Amino acid sequence: MNVIMGQAGGADTPGRAAIGGANILITGGAGFIGSHLADRLLDEGAARVVVLDNLFLGKLENLTGALGRGAVFIRDDAEIEGTLAYAIAEHGIDVVFNCATKALNYSFINPLNAYLTNVRIMANLLELQRAGAFATLCHFSSSEVYGTAVYEPMDESHPMNPTTTYAAGKAAADIMLHSYVKQYGLDSFIMRPFNNYGPRQNFEGPLAGIIPATARRVMSGEPPEIHGTGGQSRDFIYVLDTVDAVMKLYGRLPAGEAVNISTNGQISVNELMALMARELGYTGETLRKEARTADVLCHNASNEKMKTFIDFTPTPFSDGLRETLAWYKAHI
Repeated sequence: MNVIMGQAGGADTPGRAAIGGANILITGGAGFIGSHLADRLLDEGAARVVVLDNLFLGKLENLTGALGRGAVFIRDDAEIEGTLAYAIAEHGIDVVFNCATKALNYSFINPLNAYLTNVRIMANLLELQRAGAFATLCHFSSSEVYGTAVYEPMDESHPMNPTTTYAAGKAAADIMLHSYVKQYGLDSFIMRPFNNYGPRQNFEGPLAGIIPATARRVMSGEPPEIHGTGGQSRDFIYVLDTVDAVMKLYGRLPAGEAVNISTNGQISVNELMALMARELGYTGETLRKEARTADVLCHNASNEKMKTFIDFTPTPFSDGLRETLAWYKAHI
């Protein structure tokens, strides 16, 4: 796996607390990435891990392991400033990892709320940090802020061109963070993962991503679906690789910086469907549906900046997909 030039969970950035011994809050920590992050923070020796989640999409069962090891769960909404202020003060929080958001597909159902959720949570956190409520903010952005690739591979200088209100809210939150760092000198920085997949990703309802949605449909006896030509591409990264990279970047990435977390590759939806069909033993038809107008067409990411801070070897997609589908077979 990946090896940092230094110690995972350490803090080489001046003034930044190490993970070991810190009290840490994860907003959205019952979700897909957040729950894996909770597990890893406990592995790294965090003194206390507090998860705040309204369970809009997250599941308490995702935290079974973390709660069994002493993590604290608060069911509440990070959009409410008083909720965050109370949780941070009550538990003496040093570091916040902000994973709270609503799924990309939600922006097709409730576009305004999908946008405002990202903006309100960021505003609440930055104002609390500015007031000295906690020391360090690690914010999870999204590759969706870039929109369809203008050039490839997409690095951190790629223009922001969000095509959904979810992505627009993520972009606005990123810009807000940069401005607070410049204006107030806050220790805040941005992790920008590309398309995560793996165990615990939601497979239920209209908010499910393409891999879990396809797994659910096939395992339920329904044909999979492709919107548009299937030529649209994504840079899929295994969730445990993302969490590993975050832990190793934590002590290295300077305040105000953003970094892509990706595999430096891409796969088309058509290729993905063929791989999933082979792994699931599916030989039936695939439904072709109209393209979604806001769908990003190409995501081929550069992770060169990330690799200036850490050594990184991603899990091969075929291996990660096999492990992911094994998890779905046990849970669907």
